[in-house]
Amino acid sequence: MPRPNAPRPRLRPAALALTGATALTLLLSACTDPSAGPTETTAPPAATGSSAATAPAQPTVEPEPTEEPIPFEAACDEILTADQVYAFNPNYGTAPDYSPSATTITEVVDASGTACGWSNQTSGEVIEVGVATLPEHAYELQVGDAAMGSNAVPTYGTPPQVEGFFRQSGGAGQAQVFTDGYWIVIESPALLEPGDAQTLVADVIANVAG
Repeated sequence: MPRPNAPRPRLRPAALALTGATALTLLLSACTDPSAGPTETTAPPAATGSSAATAPAQPTVEPEPTEEPIPFEAACDEILTADQVYAFNPNYGTAPDYSPSATTITEVVDASGTACGWSNQTSGEVIEVGVATLPEHAYELQVGDAAMGSNAVPTYGTPPQVEGFFRQSGGAGQAQVFTDGYWIVIESPALLEPGDAQTLVADVIANVAG
C-alpha cells in the first residue's frame, strides 16, 4: 500500500542564508582569474635632465655695511666757548665732575664722540652737549631715528644741509642737529622749547662744522 506523500521539509532561515552565501562565493570565484597576481602600483618616473634643477633660487640677503667709527675729539671750550656759555646764561659755568647722564649723549660717546657739560651755579641744572662724526650709513640711520622720535625744527638750519629736531622727554628738552656728517646733541632741563636751544645750536655748528 503506497505511503502517503510526506510533507517536504522546510529550510530554516539559517540554511537559506548559508546557501545564498555559498552561491555568491561560487559566483565570485568564477569571475576571478586565479592566475592574476596582486595589483602593483607604479611609481611616477623620477625627474631627469633640466627639470630636476628648476627649483627656485633662494633670495640673497645683503649684509649690513661695515663702517669704521670716525673719532671726534675736541676740548669742551672748543665746542662751546666760555663767552658763548655766558651769553646764553651768565649763571652757567664749567661742570668739572661732569659725566654723561642723558641716554642720547651716552650714545654719542659710544660713537667715538665727545661730551661736555655746563652747570647752573644756582639750580644745579646741567646742559649736556655731545658731538660725533658718523660714517654715511650710521649718519642716515641717526637722522631717521631723530625724525621719527622728534619734531623737525627748520630754524636750526636750512635742510638738507642742516637738519634739526627737538623733543621734550623726561623733563628735559633735547635738540639734535645733523650737518656734514656731524651729529650734535644738546640736552638740558633748561630747554623747554626749540627756541631755547637756538643760540647754543648755532654756536656749536659754527665751532665744530663751520
